[in-house]
Amino acid sequence: MKRYLLALVAIVVALSASAEFRWGPTAGVNISKYTYKQALFNVDHSVGGGAGIMGELMFPGIGFGIDLGLNYNMHGSKLHLGDKKVWASDGYGIEQSYLHTIELPINLRFKYTNLNGIERKIAPFVYGGPLFSIIAGHSTLDALEYTGGSVMLQCGVGAELFEHLQISAGYYWGMTYETQTIKLEDLTSRSQGWRVNLTYLF
Repeated sequence: MKRYLLALVAIVVALSASAEFRWGPTAGVNISKYTYKQALFNVDHSVGGGAGIMGELMFPGIGFGIDLGLNYNMHGSKLHLGDKKVWASDGYGIEQSYLHTIELPINLRFKYTNLNGIERKIAPFVYGGPLFSIIAGHSTLDALEYTGGSVMLQCGVGAELFEHLQISAGYYWGMTYETQTIKLEDLTSRSQGWRVNLTYLF
């Protein structure tokens, strides 16, 4: 058993020594929506966006690696609170809600790096993993209260062009809730939506 553990450690050290780390700026847009536990009123998608820094650590020869980042993101929804008397009586109608978050994504990725030289022009990749979100601010909407943050999962596909420029598109969905209505304490929402990102790695 000890022999196998030493062999595993040796492999990990060898891979880490040969791993290639790159980093660079990233920016994108999202189409997001709050999903409530009960559909008491209509919820529309909203367009948001974000920017930050992404790092990529790839292990040559096997195509696997990880990426991680530190990003600002804005996402939200239009809430038709006026559909229900409990909120219409307070003067609410169609209200826009946005969350401003600091995000820490950590993804496992696989990039096709053995394409007979084609990968130097275009290299497809897939990714997936958790995303930890910290709420830094939000729009003024007194009908809601907010958590300190949330945990999400995301996955997607993309392509690297000319060994530097990466274009990706993916979907994310919340595993924990971000908002809660004040009058109905058990009416919580999670965020989900689509993202498109553009990243340049040095």
